[in-house]
Amino acid sequence: MAASPLTRAVLEIDEYAATLGWDQPARLFALVDTAKLRTQEPALAAQLGLDEPAGDSASYTPIEQDELPPGTPLDKFLGTIAWPDAVAGCALTVERQMLPPSAEGSVPHGMSEKQLAAWVAKHPERQEVRMTVAVLRDGARETALRLREKDSPKEVLTGSDLVPGLAEALSATFAE
Repeated sequence: MAASPLTRAVLEIDEYAATLGWDQPARLFALVDTAKLRTQEPALAAQLGLDEPAGDSASYTPIEQDELPPGTPLDKFLGTIAWPDAVAGCALTVERQMLPPSAEGSVPHGMSEKQLAAWVAKHPERQEVRMTVAVLRDGARETALRLREKDSPKEVLTGSDLVPGLAEALSATFAE
């Protein structure tokens, strides 16, 4: 069992995304305190199968939000989000291509973002990765990384600072 409630939530979202397969659009989730959800919205909790407490530990319930607008850059979309007070945190699942650190020296300089993405897509050492990044209002963060070539729950890497830029962008959605 994952150590923290946030780690459990990020792994739950990762597992959900895994059931959908690869080549999926980005997905945004609100994270709500499960105990508060049971108290304040009992009908919704029952609909989600959360009407009975699953032990004494704290937990967050991920609630998937509407689909992200197609064609809108992720950073611009995240800049439009404002969460109600009932939302304790949020999470985003997104797929990207990445290169191993050994390939950093071969990255051409002076390319646009679009050109760089095309160059990475053709690189023989590229790897596809699904990143699930979650943040809480209090600043806590967690990430789950799943490589397409190692698509197994046992191969998911977790950590709080694996995708710091995306975690910062998600945290900014709670700034007032």
